Amino acid sequence: MKITRRSLAESWQRTAASHPLLHGVPFPFLADTEDELDAYAEHAEEGTGGLCLLLEADGTVRGRVGAYEESFTSRDPGDVLYLVAETAVRERSEDLAEAADTLERIEPGWGRRFRGGGLGAPWALAPCGRDPLDGFAWSARSWRNQDPYTCLAFFRTAPGRPVDAERLALLYGADPAQVAEGTRLRDLRAVDGGRAHDEREWESCAYGQAGGWAYLLHHETPPGAFADTEAYTALGIRESVWLTATMAKAIYTFQYVKDDHVVDDGDLGAMELRAYSYGRAPYRRGGALDFLNRAVRRAEFDHPEVTDPYALYFHALETSLGLTLPRREFTEGTVRTAYRAGG
Repeated sequence: MKITRRSLAESWQRTAASHPLLHGVPFPFLADTEDELDAYAEHAEEGTGGLCLLLEADGTVRGRVGAYEESFTSRDPGDVLYLVAETAVRERSEDLAEAADTLERIEPGWGRRFRGGGLGAPWALAPCGRDPLDGFAWSARSWRNQDPYTCLAFFRTAPGRPVDAERLALLYGADPAQVAEGTRLRDLRAVDGGRAHDEREWESCAYGQAGGWAYLLHHETPPGAFADTEAYTALGIRESVWLTATMAKAIYTFQYVKDDHVVDDGDLGAMELRAYSYGRAPYRRGGALDFLNRAVRRAEFDHPEVTDPYALYFHALETSLGLTLPRREFTEGTVRTAYRAGG
């Protein structure tokens, strides 16, 4: 059955009337145009959630919580009613466990849905049972300061099948002699008491394999990097993830590429990580990256002791995509490292 303005409003009236915890909660603003939706979201009163909706001609409902906090898209009226209720509950409490309990009292299954983080039925996931800082999350705090590197890039041909990290480093422009010799970070630091490496660190890259991915970490992309398109294609890369930090401008971005297409919702622009705030889905719910919304929410519930949203986000990248970096190799200086050729 196609969603209409009237059916949505009447469904919400029945839902709110049947649950004491929703009494007095009005149906959100329903925009007629995209411009009207954007304008309302931009001027929504700070701290009130500011949920607004747009009903498209085909019955798709798009929603925004504030200008930048959250967004969703769905053609299921049940999703819309749930999200209206969730927004109302979240306005009353920022505590995630309390919000989940409240939603469960309103409608059986809504609490579990909230804990799942996405739209539709939550996935069955076993509890994490590990310290996030033992995995990828260890690198989140320092990466915000472009340490160990500005860009963290990961590549694989299929889940569990990384590409050849040495060939990848050579295509980037790493010194062939250092790659052939298996030069390690501690080798570069040993020259001239580390002063030489301090001067050339910006020209270096680190590479290897971990978690079923090949990783290549660097600061700048030199001219000619990956210019040999035939050799790059021969690596068979099907998936890549790029995390880039620019500390001076406080810009931190994420990009996931699969089969030569950027995985996003088409209209979000740069995927800035600082747009993620604790307890809010970083990407469009019901969209192409909803799997990551689910992983982030799971991280929030599994690890309430972790308050750094970047650490939670990195942990979600590990549990959803398998990204990780070998902490011990970096701390002990055994990670494979090379300077750019000709530097």
